[in-house]
Amino acid sequence: MSEKVVVIYSGGMDSFTVLHKAIEDGKRPLALTFNYGQRHKKEIDYAARVCEELGVPHKVVDISAINTLVGGSALTDDIDVPEGHYEEPSMKTTVVPNRNMILLSLAVGYAVSENASKVYYGAHSGDHAIYPDCRPEFVKKMNDVCAIANYEAVEIVTPYLEVSKTAILTDGLRMGLDYGKSWTCYNGREHACGKCGACEERLEAFRDNQSVDPLTYETRN
Repeated sequence: MSEKVVVIYSGGMDSFTVLHKAIEDGKRPLALTFNYGQRHKKEIDYAARVCEELGVPHKVVDISAINTLVGGSALTDDIDVPEGHYEEPSMKTTVVPNRNMILLSLAVGYAVSENASKVYYGAHSGDHAIYPDCRPEFVKKMNDVCAIANYEAVEIVTPYLEVSKTAILTDGLRMGLDYGKSWTCYNGREHACGKCGACEERLEAFRDNQSVDPLTYETRN
């Protein structure tokens, strides 16, 4: 039987690609989605539909109570979502304090309880400038901790840690993935806004791949 792994699956294009990467690697994924009080649940709905289509076991866990402790992010609080590219200083308002350490800790606990040997998540180089918990040094330290935190060692796997979102999309297109089944926009309206950092980076990746994003946008850059 194939190796069981946990995939942190937000429903966005990075984790959508990571989920399929785990499947391509011959793994048996358990998808884990967190409701941490983000502005909208659209990504979660997208994640649920994909897992149902693939027949992948899927847990959605409500951890929104953490926002009584870790507030101050445009993704969770009543703060305007900044527009512009991901690497601009204004995007620091989208940082949720300690988010990935919290999510990875919970995912590792789930992996141990399910006898899964690995946890996959979608950190990539485009996140390094703004998000400390997506940087290689963070992943290395978390891997060190997760090797000794339980009787069973769990490995943190980041297939795209050193590459850009453009390269992630290139790999996903190679796998024949339909990115209309993923949602990236920080706003949860009917159409993606095309202006927030997440949309900017996603559209840039499609342009770099000379492809057209199947999502509809209020504004196309």
